[in-house]
Amino acid sequence: MTPTLRSRKDPDRAWAKAVQRAEKTAGSRVDEGDAQWIEDFRFLTGCVAEIPNLSPIGWFTTLMDAQARLVNRLRIRDLHRAHPEIAKEPIERPVFVVGLPRTATTLAHQVLARSKECRGPRLWEMVRTDLQRDASEEDKLAKAVSKQFSATRFAPDFDHIHPVDARKPEESMFLLPHGLYHLLFHAPMPEYRKWFAERDTTVDYEYLKSALQVLQYGRPRTEDGAVHRWVLKYPMDLGQMPAIRQVFPDATFVWTHRSPVTVMGSLCSLADLAQSLFVSKVDRIELGKYAMELMSEIVESGRAYRQKHPEAVVDVPYHRLADDPYKFVPDLYRQLGLSWSLKDEGHLGQALERPLRDRKHEYTLGAYGLDDDMVHRAFADYEAMVSAQNFYSRRVR
Repeated sequence: MTPTLRSRKDPDRAWAKAVQRAEKTAGSRVDEGDAQWIEDFRFLTGCVAEIPNLSPIGWFTTLMDAQARLVNRLRIRDLHRAHPEIAKEPIERPVFVVGLPRTATTLAHQVLARSKECRGPRLWEMVRTDLQRDASEEDKLAKAVSKQFSATRFAPDFDHIHPVDARKPEESMFLLPHGLYHLLFHAPMPEYRKWFAERDTTVDYEYLKSALQVLQYGRPRTEDGAVHRWVLKYPMDLGQMPAIRQVFPDATFVWTHRSPVTVMGSLCSLADLAQSLFVSKVDRIELGKYAMELMSEIVESGRAYRQKHPEAVVDVPYHRLADDPYKFVPDLYRQLGLSWSLKDEGHLGQALERPLRDRKHEYTLGAYGLDDDMVHRAFADYEAMVSAQNFYSRRVR
């Protein structure tokens, strides 16, 4: 990685070379329609290059990830141009699972994506977005992506905190080029944070839509001949509800709720592990403060949107989903207009297996300079909302 690390001294030149490699891999040239996308990533790589304790792996993976995302973008662009009818594919009533990380968003996502009426984009499909291929070719692609995302040799705890399976539905951040995940799971970048806060993110969700159209085009429909409803999950979409509704006007948000006091220690531990691959030394106290700021901001954004558009949000209290799933999940299906069957009940059992089996993730708030009172103060209004939902749901059970 030494030659790559040296390129950090001139990030613009390093990114320009990565663009050239992407063009060669994709067999396609960038054009004026890609200019802003490329400029945005040039800015991101420049911010990453300025991180004081950036590790060789951190710089290398930044360039490789950006390059791979450009290859995928060129593929999606060329498919739309070769098959203009792709753009006519209707993305109907998509479901976006949102909520603070570590609030069972993964469980809710897996449960809903298993419905015969729904579909969640699998990891390998988001990394290698393409038209349907034969089973053997798709199996090879899935295996290649599995190797690409294997972090086990560097951070074995990822298997317990957030296992990654290229063949299963994953977070849509793998199709969203920008987001707070760059800050939370890589390193604090003040300039990038300011830039992202001022950015019109609808362009990212328009790109997400174009990718879903590719994945839907020419593929099987439901038993009734309808298009599947896409189920997408990215916890920090919570702060992007207005942009999402602008691109997907009939979208529904499934918002999982859990006390931030319970959540923040786990979230910081996950971010700590992710950042340890990116920087040579993680400042845990700074991480705790930073994570709480980011999360309180997106929660308030979500609450503001929910107050104005209650019809767009379905609330999922964590304790009901975790404690009484066989009663709560059928009701969740009903609220989303989905049918429930014995087969769905079997799928629910499969989705529950992993959370019940793997409980080796240990963490404490104190390790990140936080305590219960600090978290309570930062999320006071949201804590009251969660408590009220828990009280109400117990009364109606």
